[in-house]
Order: sequence, then structure tokens, then C-alpha cells
Amino acid sequence: MAAHTHMRILIVEDEPDLLASLAQALREEGYAVDTADNGDDGLFNAEGTDYDAIILDVMLPGIDGWEILKRLRKTKKTPVLMLTARDQTRDRVKGLDNGADDYVVKPFDLEEVFARLRAVIRRSANKTTNVIEIGDVKIDTAARNVFFKDKAVEITAREYALVEFLALHRGEVVTRTQLYEHLFDENESSLSNLLDVHVSNVRKKLGAEFIATRRGHGYCIE
Repeated sequence: MAAHTHMRILIVEDEPDLLASLAQALREEGYAVDTADNGDDGLFNAEGTDYDAIILDVMLPGIDGWEILKRLRKTKKTPVLMLTARDQTRDRVKGLDNGADDYVVKPFDLEEVFARLRAVIRRSANKTTNVIEIGDVKIDTAARNVFFKDKAVEITAREYALVEFLALHRGEVVTRTQLYEHLFDENESSLSNLLDVHVSNVRKKLGAEFIATRRGHGYCIE
């Protein structure tokens, strides 16, 4: 299942093959991915852009991963997943002390990277659990289920993506454009009433007041 929440990830990795395969795999999972193959570019990107998470190799040309982490932590709390070699145990402890959120040891399994990445992103959003509760609605982001008054709701993948996205941006007004980019491929966007249909269906299932319309701006879950 693709990660529908449109998240942006930075990968800082100097091994070209590893960088390419990680970037490709994450894009297939639905993430937007930026890459850097050295420490200086990595730090520049990390400081200049708000990423949902950063995958950061420890060993890099230019400034190394620890130094990037140390400098980044002066200004940003972006979750950082460190990539370390087998023999860097002491380093891993140091990394966690310096503000790394988690680490993966090379050679690693892509599934493990995805799982740890999702976990650090969730934790950074103060989501210590997979379940988001909003009034009578519960959203289990791991199982991708929605409950209303403790009963499971039949919900399409699109409707789920809509609900999850608004829930993760709770209290913010999400524009129609953001929702389009998140829910639909380019070739579908000409049917501009699609979004209203999905919103209307979700309201029928989860209560009319669950999603508020902000005229001229977009939608919001309070």
C-alpha cells in the first residue's frame, strides 16, 4: 500500500547505487524524495527545506553524518534515521545521544527502513500510537481502518486517504489543491467535482460536522 500522506524525505548517502535504490523504493512507496551525495549539500538541504524525515548516512565525504545532525539540531527537529555500518556500535549510541531518532545497520532490508521511517515520522508528530482519535472517529493508520462510535466503517482507499490526510493536519485548513495533489493523479484532476463527492461520502459515514468547509480555502478537521 503506498504511503498516501504526501511526505517529503531527504536521503544523504554517498554510495550511488544505494542512493538510487533507496530513492526509487521510497518514491514507489509514495514519498517525494530529495537526494544529496555529500555532507555539505545534505546539510544545506536539511536546513533549507522542511522534510518529514531525513535518512542520513554516518560516513560521508565533506562533513559527516554526526556533524550534520549536530548542526541541524540547533535549528530543526526533523526526524533523522541514521544509516550505520556494522562496526559502529559506539557511534550509534552517540548518534542517539546527539539527536538521531533511530538507526538502521547496513546491509539493511528495505522493509525495515520503511517501518523505522514511518515510526520516526509518527513519533515526531507526537503520534506515539497508530491511532488518531477525533471525537467519535478513530483512525488506525497502521491498519488503515476507520471507526465511528467504535464500529468499523466501510471506507474506500480514496476516502481513507482523505480522512488520514486531514487528520494528520488537524486544526489546519487544507486547500483543495493540496488534497488534489495528495489524492489524485494528474490525469484525474480535470474532474473537479470528484473531491466534493469524496468529502460528501466521508461526511455521510462519519458525521456531517467531521469535515468543516472553509469557503474559498479548503477543508479542515477541527
